[in-house]
Amino acid sequence: MSNEIILNADLRVRTGTNKTREIRREDSMVPAIIYGNKEESKNIKLRLNELTKASENELFYTQVLKILLEGNEEKVVLKELQREPVKGKFLHADFLRVSSKTKLKVIVPFRFNGEEECEGVKTDGGVLAKVISEIEIACLAGNIPESIDIDITNLKLNEAIRLSDINLPEGAEIPGFDAENDQMVVSVAPPRAEIEEPEIVPESEESDASQADGSSEDQDSAGDETSEEAESND
Repeated sequence: MSNEIILNADLRVRTGTNKTREIRREDSMVPAIIYGNKEESKNIKLRLNELTKASENELFYTQVLKILLEGNEEKVVLKELQREPVKGKFLHADFLRVSSKTKLKVIVPFRFNGEEECEGVKTDGGVLAKVISEIEIACLAGNIPESIDIDITNLKLNEAIRLSDINLPEGAEIPGFDAENDQMVVSVAPPRAEIEEPEIVPESEESDASQADGSSEDQDSAGDETSEEAESND
């Protein structure tokens, strides 16, 4: 697998709250545990600099990792990474031991190919709308994709790609997926209509119009008074 992440670890003899603090403070290492796959759990400690570098890679959170421990290799996935709330320092890491036959739920990002050549955008002036950026899938630990590729080169105006249109890796599935939650992933929407600005009337014209309206009202009022006098005389 490309971009494979490997961490070096030592067994951790000291356990307990005070001991883990000493490990972080004096050894510049991070306490962790490896468990699962019907094997004995192992308390370990990881080098802070290696864990920090690995955590900056998005694959660290979705891919199978290798931990080298006493000459042996442990294949694991990260289950939890605890951080200090204020400063964000690493406190503890939990790793689940896996084999190639272990089925996992992982969140994988979408990778959209052909954006620059997208027909609906390039030809029709549409706007590309990415509705979902990642998806949770269930697959074997040995077959976790780095991303799910979606080709949008031929996506036309007013067209969309939904979850049901996506080709998942062999053996992978979207947990709980059915027709009712067939979400839209990406679409090409029509360009936004230009907003018409209201016509600006010069102040002089507004003043003339107001005066004209005032004169009209005065004339109407005078006419009403004349009518009333005529009726009175009658």
